[in-house]
Order: sequence, then structure tokens, then C-alpha cells
Amino acid sequence: MKSFINDFVSLFYPRYCNICTNVLLKNEECICLKCMIDLPKTNFHLQEVNPLSLLFYGKVNINAVTAYYYFKKGNITQTLIHQLKYKGCKEIGFFCGFLLGRDLIKSDFFKSVDVVIPIPLHPKKYKKRGYNQSEEIAKGVAKAIGKELNTHAFIRKVETTTQTKKMMYKRWENTSDIFAVIDVDNLVSKHILLIDDVITTGSTLESAAITLLSACCNTKVSIACLACTSL
Repeated sequence: MKSFINDFVSLFYPRYCNICTNVLLKNEECICLKCMIDLPKTNFHLQEVNPLSLLFYGKVNINAVTAYYYFKKGNITQTLIHQLKYKGCKEIGFFCGFLLGRDLIKSDFFKSVDVVIPIPLHPKKYKKRGYNQSEEIAKGVAKAIGKELNTHAFIRKVETTTQTKKMMYKRWENTSDIFAVIDVDNLVSKHILLIDDVITTGSTLESAAITLLSACCNTKVSIACLACTSL
């Protein structure tokens, strides 16, 4: 009966793919199967040393780092991120985060994760946007791997300008000392999985990891992002 009702409702209120805008079929959620197949996966979660891990080499001790999809200007991943970040399509974050989490379970490098923490937005930006896209991704990841989601222990204390089109040094300067840990006790001796939407130079995540590792004793940090620029 429930299936019949859903089919009936979909005749008058069809659901559309958030990427290509085609009508979603019965068993499709958020993104159609064709777009799912077309999204370029990196499979970095299966590689201890990968192009992303090299971004942090010699700067901060990261346990493991991955991104789910490749991102470049004009590709399908750019549309995905744009819909999530600027068009209010929060469901993309949870849906893709859950898929990412299911892949992380298969990796030995992420099996010991204790807590999932999204890169926080400054309160002013959060108020303007209405949600944190990284938090939506983190919700999906935490659900898939069955671990705690913590959104209160780690905050952004400085509002930064956009990273787009900044040179590497300016990106680092823009993200230096912008985070703070306000609940150390809940993070001590934990393996923390930091979640963000897109990783480019890694400057924001580097700053976040340094803050966490400096404030919390016996702590490990890994990183998982929804997408990364082609390296």
C-alpha cells in the first residue's frame, strides 16, 4: 500500500535529479543512476600514499586522507558541489556522505575512527547560508560508519574570506589560527575524522588538524572530503 501511495504521489509531484534534473525513478534518491555512474571516483581511500596525502607531508601528521570524487571546472562534480553549497540542496550532502562512509568502511586506514567532525562555518556565514554543507556530509558519513558525530567541540573563531583564486601562501595565511577546540575532554585519545566538501591546497584542513592535534593529547586525525580538485 505504501509503495502504491508513493507511486501515485510521484505522478503529481515527481522528484528530480539534483544534477541533471531528469525525473528520478522509483528506487533512485537525490541523484539519478546515470549521474551516479558518471561521477568520477578517486578510490584514494584504498591508498595509504596518494596525491592528497602528499599535500600534508612534512606539514602536519595526518593518519589518512581521501576524497570521494574528482572536481574540476565544468565537470559533473562541480554541479554537485554547487547544488549542495549554494542552492540549498542539503540532501546531497547526507546522501553522498553516506556513500562515502560505506566506502571508508572497506579501508583499513579509516577503521579505527572514533568521532566524525565537520569543518565548522563561522556563525555569520552559517546564519547567511542556513546550514553547513560539510556538516551535512558528515551526518551521512557518521551514519554509514556507525560513529559519533560531534558538531560542538570544534569551532571556527575567525571569519575568513573565500579561498577561490587565492595563491597558495595567501590561502595558508587566510586560514592560519582560525579554529579552536572548546571541549578537549571529548576528543582526547580519539581518532578524529575531519570532513569537508572540497579540498584544493589543503590549507583549511591543515589548520584544523594542527589545532586539534595541538589541543588534544594522544589524538589522531584523518580527513575525508566529498571532492578534490584534479591533482
